[in-house]
Amino acid sequence: MIKADDFLKGRGAQYNPKNPYLKQAYVAEHVEGLDEPMLSNSKTEFLPEYPKNVVNKVDSPDVGLGYSLNPYQGCEHGCVYCYARNSHQYWGYGAGLDFERKIIVKENAPEVLARQLESPAWQVMPIMLAGNTDCYQPIEAKKRLTRRILEVLLQYRHPVSMITKNALILRDLDLLRELNKYDLVHVSISITTLDEKLRQKLEPRTASASRRLDVVRQLSDAGIPVNVMTAPIIPGLNDSEIPALVKAAADAGASNAAYTMVRLNGSIGPIFEDWIQQAFPDRAQKVLSQIADCHGGQLNDSRFGVRMRGEGKFADLISKLFRVSMQKYMAGRSMKPYNYSHFCQRKGKQLGLF
Repeated sequence: MIKADDFLKGRGAQYNPKNPYLKQAYVAEHVEGLDEPMLSNSKTEFLPEYPKNVVNKVDSPDVGLGYSLNPYQGCEHGCVYCYARNSHQYWGYGAGLDFERKIIVKENAPEVLARQLESPAWQVMPIMLAGNTDCYQPIEAKKRLTRRILEVLLQYRHPVSMITKNALILRDLDLLRELNKYDLVHVSISITTLDEKLRQKLEPRTASASRRLDVVRQLSDAGIPVNVMTAPIIPGLNDSEIPALVKAAADAGASNAAYTMVRLNGSIGPIFEDWIQQAFPDRAQKVLSQIADCHGGQLNDSRFGVRMRGEGKFADLISKLFRVSMQKYMAGRSMKPYNYSHFCQRKGKQLGLF
């Protein structure tokens, strides 16, 4: 466990668990600690990447998405529970600190997206921005990849679903309004807690809950359908906030709310355990025990259809509490459907977009 005095400010994870895909790794084992400056450097690095494809088909049967597009891999927000951490290991990095401070930037994402949309075999389904890491994390203010991707989607009249924790999305309200004219956009704003002290520990570089609720309000006032993800629900940390979260979302004008149960798969388990032992030592064991109770005695259950909701008494109580809260505060609301009929391919014209 990392000592409080050694904690890296503004980071969720405090170390890198062993990457199971690497045979070799850096370790701080020298008796004089000569490796420590190299291993503890918390400066964020941005690594350019130029992939041939940027849109991936989502095959998971319980996700309910068509495609996902992630202009960035890794995320500075530092949410300690984030399921996307494991994917950073495929790039040769760690799921802990590396995930937050080694950000892969797909510099050519808008151009590659346009080429993929021109494929004769392309099937129109919503593209999720981003599905894995936040498309409005801090570097987006400079790189503007997400904005350029929205411009491409607008020109092709292609449906898009977005999820973020960052108020930077309001920068692109002009494009979201245009997409909404054709019923092509859904936005999800993730709000895990209304407790600012908990938010600062759990999601250190995200916008505050009050700022996110303001985003929900502004998007809803613009007529854009907004879903609030009260996710993940972590028993013993934020489950008691479910009614307040749903009410706050409804008061801000959200069209819907949803939740998922926390699941600590792969390397996220030891990262979360290390974090909670330090952040909440008085209730760490209780929280871990209740999470395990929701997943058959383990911190994770990867079975489709079960992994998002969990099983057992705590999972049932959370499900009932969420359902009652929705009936009380969100009755009669829903997200308006997409309109796929506007999609048009513009072969030979896509270079004009840039």
